[in-house]
Amino acid sequence: MTGADHLRGDPAAWDAFVERTEHGSYLQLDGWARVKAANGWAARRIVAGSPGARIGMQVLLRRPRPLPWVFAYAPRGPVAEAWTADAAAELTAAIRAGRGELGRVSHLRIDPEVEADGPHDRDGALRAGLLAAGWTPAPSVQPPTSRVIDLAGDEEALWSDLRKKWRQYVNKARAGGVTVVELPGDPIGPFYEIYRETAARAGFLVRVEQAYRDVYDAFRPAGRARVLFAIGPDGAPLASLFLVRCGRRVVEPYGGMTAAAADLRANYLLKWEAIRRSREEGAAAYDLWGLAHPGIAHFKAGFGGREVRYIGGWDLVIDPLGRRVYETAQAVRVRRARSRAGLGRGTVAPGTAAGDAAEAG
Repeated sequence: MTGADHLRGDPAAWDAFVERTEHGSYLQLDGWARVKAANGWAARRIVAGSPGARIGMQVLLRRPRPLPWVFAYAPRGPVAEAWTADAAAELTAAIRAGRGELGRVSHLRIDPEVEADGPHDRDGALRAGLLAAGWTPAPSVQPPTSRVIDLAGDEEALWSDLRKKWRQYVNKARAGGVTVVELPGDPIGPFYEIYRETAARAGFLVRVEQAYRDVYDAFRPAGRARVLFAIGPDGAPLASLFLVRCGRRVVEPYGGMTAAAADLRANYLLKWEAIRRSREEGAAAYDLWGLAHPGIAHFKAGFGGREVRYIGGWDLVIDPLGRRVYETAQAVRVRRARSRAGLGRGTVAPGTAAGDAAEAG
């Protein structure tokens, strides 16, 4: 068995590879494939390159009935030990060579966690390489921008990076008797109550409670998931953050707060504690996961870090007709889902993946 075959076939080896890469995402871990299997998605892995310069991705596959085509999506993929235009070309060749394994795919979408014009895309070099290999720009499924906090400094440096007003709010929450804890037993029930209240107030779609339980159950056994709560002086949960770790990176894909949390500034203390504890436990970076609208961006900017803009989504179109039909059907499905929930077009959940409803409903 070759090294590439081992990565494709062994979930533990694949996870170790993803966590070794600089920007490996939990959405590329085997746990996410198991989460999405409950929604009818199958998973395949594609690997190219030589040891030390591997590039690969876990691809989710689903055929929306009654369409004959399969939609393929690699959330936050590919991941790579070395990002080069040559690596992108090798991976593309491997995809084309293994098309029979994927089924009748209309198109494959990727949205790698590579910063536009950053170290792996100097002057747009990676994007130019993707274009040369046959990829075309496409809408991002995951957040196209985020704010990432470098945890390399000491706690004092992290604290000083908070805006003055944010530090005052954190201290106000502490003085008001707010504490941050992990609740004993199953945290998903109380988390979901807060998350659902937040959705009703802010106007975004949420999934059923079991969907978040599936994520927790997939990542918690290996210590990759935790749920933090801000608790009021009366013992009532006021705010919650669902954290997932991949390697030395922590992200917060889901979070919410009750109306009562605002007066006590509980969400400020909760966010600070999540950042502080992540550093204390050895994480190197904390990803605030998406800047869905200006209000969210302003709130998150107060905690320091820097805004990161990614290279966005890219499609490798296998069947142009299939892609057009799929995109039309998908747009209709999302509009119907929003209409049933009484939401307007373009609504996204703050603190979650933008387009979450479209990603794998």
